[in-house]
Parts: sequence; structure tokens; C-alpha cells
Amino acid sequence: MKHTIEEVHLKSGARGLLIDAPGSGVLSIKVIFRAGNKFVKKPEIYEVAHLMEHMAFGRNAEYKDEQAYESEFTKNGAYHNAWTSDCFIAYEAECADFEWERILKLQELAVAKPKFNEEELAAEKGNVRSELTGYQNDYARLIWPKLQQELGEKVLTYGERLKTINNIELKDVREHHRRTHTAANMQFIICGNLRLRKKKIIQMLENWDLKPGEKFEVPMSAYVGTDPVLIRRKDASNVCFGFSFIIPRALEPKEKYAMDCLNHVLNGTMSSKIFGTARRRGIVYGIGSNAESDKWSSTWDFDGEVNHENAAELFDLIAVELAKVINGDISETDINAAKTYALGRHQMLAQTADQICTYYMRDYITTGTFEPMNEAPKMIEAIDKSTIVSLAREFMQSGISGLAAVGNMNKSVVDELWSRVLGAI
Repeated sequence: MKHTIEEVHLKSGARGLLIDAPGSGVLSIKVIFRAGNKFVKKPEIYEVAHLMEHMAFGRNAEYKDEQAYESEFTKNGAYHNAWTSDCFIAYEAECADFEWERILKLQELAVAKPKFNEEELAAEKGNVRSELTGYQNDYARLIWPKLQQELGEKVLTYGERLKTINNIELKDVREHHRRTHTAANMQFIICGNLRLRKKKIIQMLENWDLKPGEKFEVPMSAYVGTDPVLIRRKDASNVCFGFSFIIPRALEPKEKYAMDCLNHVLNGTMSSKIFGTARRRGIVYGIGSNAESDKWSSTWDFDGEVNHENAAELFDLIAVELAKVINGDISETDINAAKTYALGRHQMLAQTADQICTYYMRDYITTGTFEPMNEAPKMIEAIDKSTIVSLAREFMQSGISGLAAVGNMNKSVVDELWSRVLGAI
């Protein structure tokens, strides 16, 4: 979908992207605050950000409870949701073009005018407790918080998060909202048919009932290398694992595309070097990898599940293929195939207003920068072998890495598996 993009800085201190997509019949709205778990006032109330996000769609300045607000919001088919991460709380909405103004006003009620109360706090404590308890049965989710901790990030595991819920009082929820939901700390991305509407949208956002406040920075983590960690679960029938390589700098846009290309070569399809080969041998159902970057650091992550009897063979395969990459043994044919795939996938990314919003949000909320979507094909075409090999070496030889696994086994098994990967460096 063709679109033009403009960054706007509001007088209130908020800033964001207005994306005009003339062919869209839908408006997509994303409002983001640097207000996630890492911004809570103290560790003892760690889950307050998550609880506050749940409560935002409850009672507000105009509606008595969540049911009344939800009924009004969705009556013409509109959709809304919110999520909390380590750094962010985001509020998302989609609506038909004809009701964009009504929906934007309703978004303000949830974001700027919630009326937090004891009854909803009690209910959402139960809902969040249920949510986190469920996550403890999802082994893939268990891995990453534990690995983040071991690598030096100030996060809690799901079990530790559960223990903080009872500590949270209504005053804590109100304090977190008051401190983090300010104009200076707000970012937004709005995409749709904005012709003749930008001025009105800016005016509406300027008038949101938010105090000026402080703009928070994405926190910098002091990463360290770590030994493998095992989360022992007697009921685990296989090995669920994740491992990371980290470099203490942000990736440039062209480097992100180079890493995407490498991940496709390694794990993208049934013809890929690790995933594809493992599937052909019948040793693993799924394994993947991806690279992420923020203002301060970048991670190259791998994750998958493997039966005990196949684990050594899989990790040997991973080690062999990673060693090939850092030794420059990656073919131009494979790189060109990955580039062609990336070009096709990129074109498919811009079919809806929400897809366009999501594309820009990835970088904008962490670094405050964005690359126009139409620049991507040039960067994909420019990907070369030397850049890929250089990045792989930088990640794998940074000295900052670690592995976590969930399984019913001895720690020595995990140590042995990880030693096979490290032996490739």
C-alpha cells in the first residue's frame, strides 16, 4: 500500500509518525509509553505496569466499567488491545475509516483518563495471576526471562513476578500511571487515509489530558557472558532451549537486513542450513533464529525444542553451520535466494494500515528513528557476503552469550550441548 510518512513533534512534548495511506479504508492507531516493567518504582511491585495496562480499559471519565467502554468502542466493529513488555506499554486500535475521530477520542479515555478503583484492581490481580501461571506451563516462555537475568538484565521470571502481585496497592497503580503516562513520554503511530485530517489529528492529540512529564530513555543493560542454565521440570518430555549472542551496540538499518538474510539462510525454510537439514534428518520439528536491536545493544537469538535422543546431533549441526558462516563458507547462491525472498516478503508487509504501523514501530519506539519502507529494497539488494560474515563474527566472538533450557535432565547435559556451539567460535 502506497503511503507517505511524516514525523510530528507536538507542543505538548509527545511525538510520533503520521502515515498517510490514501487507499486504506481502515485507521490504525498505536500509542506507546516507555512505561514497562523496567520503569516500575521498585522491584517489590514489579507487576504494577502489567496490572495498570489491564486496568486501563476499565472505568474512566465517561464509562462506569470495562463492559460499558468495550460495548461503545466495538459497536461498529472497531478493535483495541494493549500489551506490556520490559520497556513499553502500548495501546492499539483499528477502526473503519468513517469512525476514526470517535475511536481516537475513546483512546484518550483509556490512556489519559482512567479511574482506577479497588474492585477492578482485585479482579485484574486475579486475571494477571492466571495469565502468569499459565505462562509457567509454556516452556518456551520460561526460557527467556531466566536467560535475560543470567545475562545481566534486571527482569524477573514468571514465578518471581507472581510473588509481587499481592504487594501492589491501588496507590501504586495510580503512581505508575501518573509518572509514566505523560505527554513527553508518549509516542504514537497512526496510519490510514489522513488526507485533510492531519491537522485535526494533531489538534486532538495536543489536547489529550496528559501532564508534561519526563521523557524516559530505554535503559541500557550491562550484559555479561554466562554459563548455561537449566530450568528443571520433571514433566518435560523433551529439551526446550534458547540461546543468545549479544553485541553492545545498535545495528544499522542495513545490518538488520543482513542479519535477516543470514537467519533466512540458516532457519528460514525447509531448504535452510539448520532447520531444513534438521527436518530432512528427522531430528527436530522446529528451530528458529532472529536478530533484534535497540539503542544500546543487539541480540542474535536461537530457540527450539528437540527430543533428548536427538539433542546432541542437532547442536552439532548448529555448531557446524555457525562455524561455516564465521569462516566465510556461505554461498552467494544462498544469499541471493534469501534476498529475493526478503524482497517478496517486504512487499507483502505493506498490505494493511496495521502492517505499516507495526513495521515502523519496531525501530521508532526504541531508537526514535525510522527508515521509509520504500528504502528497504535498496538495502536488501545491497546485502553482501562480507557484511554477513563480519556481523556473525562480531556476535559470536563478543564474549557475551548464554543458553537456557527447560527439561528433565542433569545440568551436565546442558553444559555439554552448549560446549558444542561454543566450540564452533
